[in-house]
Amino acid sequence: MSSNLAVIQKTRSLIAMGDIVGAENALSELADTEGDYALTLVLEELPPKDVLAVIREFDGSRGSVVNMAVTPEVFARAVVIEKQYKDLTHTHLRGMMNSVIFRDDADSVEFLTAIGDLEGGAEAMANYFAEKWSRIEAFARTGSFDAVDDYGDILSEDDLYACAYVPARLQHDEVADQDWMEMAWLLRYECPDLFIETILVLRAKARAYQLSLEEDEDEYDDPTDLPAHHVGKFDTRETDRGRATRPAREAAPEDEDDEESAI
Repeated sequence: MSSNLAVIQKTRSLIAMGDIVGAENALSELADTEGDYALTLVLEELPPKDVLAVIREFDGSRGSVVNMAVTPEVFARAVVIEKQYKDLTHTHLRGMMNSVIFRDDADSVEFLTAIGDLEGGAEAMANYFAEKWSRIEAFARTGSFDAVDDYGDILSEDDLYACAYVPARLQHDEVADQDWMEMAWLLRYECPDLFIETILVLRAKARAYQLSLEEDEDEYDDPTDLPAHHVGKFDTRETDRGRATRPAREAAPEDEDDEESAI
């Protein structure tokens, strides 16, 4: 246990200095010498912002033992504070989510359930799908990702819930790309409540963009892009309830370190 404490202190110190590679190496050395279980215990003790600092720097092209060992609960606590980095492209978010949720030994639904259990989970999923908003709306309406000129009327919230449990039009193996299509399929057919909340948050983001247009006419050409000055300025409390996968329970309390910047 004392050795674990030493690794935790070393890791936090390296992250505070901005040496993410050094921190990952320290955690990898722990796994090599004491096994994956010891690494899992250390990750559970590290503040979410420190776990996030490591895992967001690695994806499928840059493997990390941390991404392979992190548990759903620890990963979820990191995911919901990733927005603190204010990465408008969400590139790191998508990379780390794909690398962890679709890793070979992972139960993808277990990870998505853990994310949906936390306040901010639906917003994190909405950020993941930010560049695919119209395709996700089409998938909700038709069960297909096919791009068409007219996606039809946007489903109301009641309609979304009414069709939440309809049979899948596409089979899982048809969209098993370990990327956004498979993620959307898993959400809709395995975690439908989280899927609906994600859509509602995406719509809230779109409404925030429309408000920005009224304030700054013709400043932005792409109606799917959110301007920087509006990021984080919309209220998702009515849609992102933090209990999409456990409606009878209250959202988990925030970690006291979560208020700190993840950078």
